[in-house]
Amino acid sequence: MTGQTRKFWPPRDKTAPQGDFRPCDHPGCTQCGEYRAPKSRDALTDYYWFCLEHVRQYNLAWDYYAGLRPEEIERMVRYDTTWQRPTWPLGTMSGGRWRLDPERVKDGFGFFEDDLGPAAKERRPPPAEEQALALMDLHYPLTVEALKARYKDLCKQHHPDANNGDKAAEERFKQIGQAYQILLDALAG
Repeated sequence: MTGQTRKFWPPRDKTAPQGDFRPCDHPGCTQCGEYRAPKSRDALTDYYWFCLEHVRQYNLAWDYYAGLRPEEIERMVRYDTTWQRPTWPLGTMSGGRWRLDPERVKDGFGFFEDDLGPAAKERRPPPAEEQALALMDLHYPLTVEALKARYKDLCKQHHPDANNGDKAAEERFKQIGQAYQILLDALAG
C-alpha cells in the first residue's frame, strides 16, 4: 500500500480539549466528562461527553426510534437483524448469482455422474403412491387428464351396479377411489 492505513474505529473528536480534563456537556455541570453518548440517531459518531450521573440520565431518556412511525421502526429492526446486508428467500437462485447445474452441462466424460441430483434419476414415489399406481395400472410421467380417464374406465368396470352387487367388485371400487385420491393429491402437490 502507499502509506495508507485502515481504521476500524471512529475518528477522534477533534473539538475535545487535549488535556486530562474534559468538562461535562450538561449545562451547569463542572465535573469531568468521561462518558460519551451519541448526539442523535443521524450522527452516531458525534458525541456529547458527560459525567457518570448525567450520562445515566441521558441514557434513560434516549430513544433511538423517537419520531418514527411503527412501519419505519419495523423496517429498521428487520434491516438490522441481518447486519444491514442484503438477503433473499432460501431456495432461490443463490442470491441472484448463476450456479452450476450439473444437469445442464454436457458431460462427455462422465465427470458429473455422481453429482446428478434426484431430478436426474428416476423418480421413486412413496409406497402409498406406488400401490395406487399399481392398482390403477399407471406409471410416471402421469398427467391429471390421463389419471381421470383411467379412473373413469375403472369406475365403469368395477361399479357395484354393473356387477350385480358383487362384494369383491364393491371392495375394488372403494380401493380405486382411494388410489385416485392419493394420485390426485400427489399430482397437485
